[in-house]
Parts: sequence; C-alpha cells; structure tokens
Amino acid sequence: MTPKELLINVLQRHGIQVLADRGKFLDLEKDYTVEVEANGIYKLLWLGKVVAPFGDLEELCEFVKS
Repeated sequence: MTPKELLINVLQRHGIQVLADRGKFLDLEKDYTVEVEANGIYKLLWLGKVVAPFGDLEELCEFVKS
C-alpha cells in the first residue's frame, strides 16, 4: 500500500471526506489539504498555509476532526 493509499484508508475510517484528489495533494473538508511527501510525512495545510507536518495519520485525523 502506498503512503497515499494508506492516508485515504485512514481518512475513510475516521469519516473524513476527500473532496478532490490532485496527485500528491488531497483536498479535505473544512478547507484542509494534505500533501503526501516522499519521506512518509504528511503535510497538513489550511487555506494553502502549512499547519503542521504529521508522521502519525491517527493524529492528523484527530486534528482535522477537532
């Protein structure tokens, strides 16, 4: 499973909708975007500005849900 496939799987498990798939970027609800980086880090952006890098997908999902 690729890092992007893993991310999509975990997002679905948490009930977070992927609004658009733009290659290495996934647009989510609440104006969030996740950039899948080659080094296994997921960069969370909000309205185009970097919020934080995440290595833990569960933590990323909890942040988006809050």
